Amino acid sequence: MVHDVDATPEAEFALRTAKRRDVRFVRLWFVDVLGLLKAVAIPISELEGALERGVGIDGSALDGTFRGLERDVIAVPDPSTFQVLPWTPDERVARVFCNIQKPDGSPSAGDSRAALDRVLAQAAELGYELQVGAEVEFFLFDQEGRPTDDGSYFDFQAQDSGSPVRRRTIEHLEGMGIPVKASHHEAAPSQHEIDLVHTDALSMADAIVTLRAAAKQVAAEHGALASFMPKPLTGAFGSGLHLHLSLFEDGENAFFDPDPLRPLSPLGSAFLAGVLAHAREFTALTNQWSNSYKRLAPGFEAPEATTWTLHGRSSLVRVPSNRPELADAARIELRSPDPGCNPYLALAAVIGAGLRGVEAAYQAPVPDEDPPTAPPLPATLNEAADALDGSELVRDLLGDRLVDAVLRNKRGELEAERATVTEYERTTLLRRL
Repeated sequence: MVHDVDATPEAEFALRTAKRRDVRFVRLWFVDVLGLLKAVAIPISELEGALERGVGIDGSALDGTFRGLERDVIAVPDPSTFQVLPWTPDERVARVFCNIQKPDGSPSAGDSRAALDRVLAQAAELGYELQVGAEVEFFLFDQEGRPTDDGSYFDFQAQDSGSPVRRRTIEHLEGMGIPVKASHHEAAPSQHEIDLVHTDALSMADAIVTLRAAAKQVAAEHGALASFMPKPLTGAFGSGLHLHLSLFEDGENAFFDPDPLRPLSPLGSAFLAGVLAHAREFTALTNQWSNSYKRLAPGFEAPEATTWTLHGRSSLVRVPSNRPELADAARIELRSPDPGCNPYLALAAVIGAGLRGVEAAYQAPVPDEDPPTAPPLPATLNEAADALDGSELVRDLLGDRLVDAVLRNKRGELEAERATVTEYERTTLLRRL
């Protein structure tokens, strides 16, 4: 059993906030292995008990589309994440993220959030704290799946139907303590971007999940559909989830080098080298759908090989250099992830790869290396799944239970896709053959 504990200041704050805001229900949030949001709703009368003892759920809910056997686990709320949902003013509903434990109180091997927490604990043991910023791209469609505008990169349109959705989503996020840096129209028709301010990695993963929920809710209120599908339109740019990462040591950015000719410190360069060296192994996590590899196809400014650059858009990693004199600005930008990923597993794998580079003193290749001489990223989900399956690093970071659950879902997706006749096949072959 999960033992009762004295109320923490965070738990007391959650209880006080719930009473002051007259909250009636609380949704206990967690994600499955695919990063899809799951929830259990409890009446406010059960919140104190849930904070002390957790709430029992069926652990097979963590397994994604291809569920395993039922197993008893406990959803234990993290009271530091308690927030009233601003889009439920009449129902007065709050949410809190949960960690999933086994009945004996130990972390569940299938909990994505716990996997990221373990990697961050490893970083802390080395003396580092991860800071992460995120550029989250998504599309808006009408109820028939058609784009709601014909805008392009940074367009300002007085009648842009997406602007009120972006604006209202940002208001909700900031009302929940998630600061937003900027937003704008992206390159494709009806494509948008919201940029989240740097924070610790676990809070960023929570924020990405919250942003997806908020955008979908706001879009629905406007009669639209918000989609985080990586590549919803043929011939248009896909949506990315660009991650900006830096390590801090004793409150100082360990990626910063005072020499303006060096964009990263030796430690930052080793972290970068680790990300590049293990990128093929974690691509099935940063790009987990067959559709993801349509975005990574040539011609749409998405990375194809494990290269890095100071400028340009087609390398896997960009090292921003527009403010070399600012220590806090030193970072790497990973450009391969898409917003359909599980942000907990993606960040755990990427951070773990970078830390491996630091610990083993990896050497980064030269920037802008010619792609034919650099290892390519996987071109298909099947190739990415094979690389994940054989990754000693990722299995060490996440554990076999999570990796095998990801692979079970991906193999199932690939089998279903293999048996599905597409509209492209019908268009090109039905009358020709």
